[in-house]
This record gives sequence, structure tokens and C-alpha cells, in this order.
Amino acid sequence: MRVLVVKTSSMGDVVHALPAASDMLRQVPGLELDWLVEAPFAAIPQMHPGVRRVLPMAWRKWRHSLFRRSTREAIAALRAELRREPYDLVLDLQGLLKSALWARQARGPLAGFDSASAREPLAAWFYQRRAAVAVEMQAVQRCRALAAAHLGYPVPDSAPEFGLHPPPPGWMPRGPYAVLIPNASRPEKLWPERRWVAVGQRLRSRGWTPVVLWGRADEQTLAERIAASCDGDVPPFLKVGEAAALLAGARQIVGLDTGFTHLAAALGRPTVGIYCDHDPGLAGLAGGGPEVRVASVGGKGQVPAQAEVLALLERQLAG
Repeated sequence: MRVLVVKTSSMGDVVHALPAASDMLRQVPGLELDWLVEAPFAAIPQMHPGVRRVLPMAWRKWRHSLFRRSTREAIAALRAELRREPYDLVLDLQGLLKSALWARQARGPLAGFDSASAREPLAAWFYQRRAAVAVEMQAVQRCRALAAAHLGYPVPDSAPEFGLHPPPPGWMPRGPYAVLIPNASRPEKLWPERRWVAVGQRLRSRGWTPVVLWGRADEQTLAERIAASCDGDVPPFLKVGEAAALLAGARQIVGLDTGFTHLAAALGRPTVGIYCDHDPGLAGLAGGGPEVRVASVGGKGQVPAQAEVLALLERQLAG
């Protein structure tokens, strides 16, 4: 059986879909699984050994230059790749109009959420097969439930298995280290710099080097200030796979509600997630089992206090 998973972005959403892939591969013997994903996040499904083929797309880039010849050629090439062989099921785990339209480019019956369950109800009009999934369900469980409904097996009650096998490490600090992730895609998600310094100093007192992760040039400046204030370290720019290797070796991670923090939890590392502009109930950190220590704090308009974060950190350090 051939299945195409459509889960294109963002990084945290792609991470949340990994346990559904593990479930499908375990429940359906001989399953061949492909994945359509935005190119910057392609390394995530590539780290899952059960994913046969990853099809990267660049819609975030293409949508700004749809009339350029190079863009039209790139879109045509991806469409040809999607239609190269038929699928027994094309499963849209995203539930957006964008994802449904791209999923329609593949050859095979298209399945997804029903209109009451999809993030954009209009997306359900494009599916041949629809399933109801509770909207209040946590993101990882929503993906697992949708896959189970369309492939005909009971929703597993086991802990989520992310199945990530990061590449060999490239850049690494000397000795044991922890990772801070103080940057996010929107300013509403940010946490005060002085509080990051306090967290970094606590980790340094443990004998671990605080490594401050960054992704853009303006984020690098903040990372360098925080690292300088807690005797930490700042890596060079790391691609997703390289960052995964760094996270996999960390003793502890503290990060904002951002893709790399979700990736850290999925890699099985003790992780504290700081939420300043989103409800962690639906998209809180999820680890790969009860032995994985993850915690989310804060919420929509509820910027967590420094003491709250340090208290969670102390619990994880004690564990």
C-alpha cells in the first residue's frame, strides 16, 4: 500500500505528524510512505527511517513570484513528481485549503478532516473521504486519530513514537551542555531577555554550557547577548538536521513555543516550553513516552513569570 502524507508546515506541525506516520507503518504491514513538506522542514520526515520519499516544495517562496518562469517550472516539476506513481491514499493531515489543493495534485483518493474538524472548513470540500476528529484534541493525537480513521485501525493508546534518527553531530560545544531557544517567528511569543539570562545562569551553575540557538541574523544578536551574560556559547547557523543533532545531545532544553522546542521534546530530551501567545493545551510539548520529561507553561496573554519557569526547570533537573 502506498500513502502520501501531506503536512507541509510549520516545523512544529510537521513534528506533530510524525507519530501518525509511525502508527501507520506499524499497523499496515508493507506500507510505503511518502511525505510532501515545505523544503526548509524536509529534514524532519527525512530523519524518520520509515519514510520512503520526501517531496520538498517551496510554496512560501513561490507564492510571491507565481508569474516567473522559474517558479512555474518548479511547480510543474513538483506536480509531475507527485503524479509519477499512483497512491492508494493521499492523507492531508494539515486541514488547510492550501494543503488540500496541493494534495489534489497527487494521483489517489484524497482523505482528510470533515468540515467541522478541519482548520479551514473549505478544505473538506476537496476530500473524497472525510473523518471527524475532535478539535479540542492535542495536535499529535489529532494526527494519529485522523490516520487511524482513514486506514481502518483503532487509535493506538501507546505513547507517541516520533521515530527520529538525527544525523551525526557537526558543531558541538565542549563538555556537557544545555540549549536555550529564545527566538520565535512573532514578537508576541518572546520572553524577556533578563529571564533567559537567569535560566542560563542556573544551567551554568549545574556545570553545563548554555548553548543559545538562533536562526536569523537579528536572532543571532540576541543569542550572543544572552550567552555573554551566562558564560554560554553560540553556534554558527545550523540547518534543521544539524540543529536536531545538537538538541539530541543536550542535557536540558528550555525554549519558546517554536519548532525547535517541539523537535527537542520529540527527540526525547527534558524540555521546558514557554508559551506567551498560544494555548499549550492544544499544541503543548509532547514527548515520546512517560519517561520523557516535558512541560509547558504560560498561555494566550499569560507570559509566565521567571519563578514559574525556574520551578519547572528544577523539577526536571531533580528528575
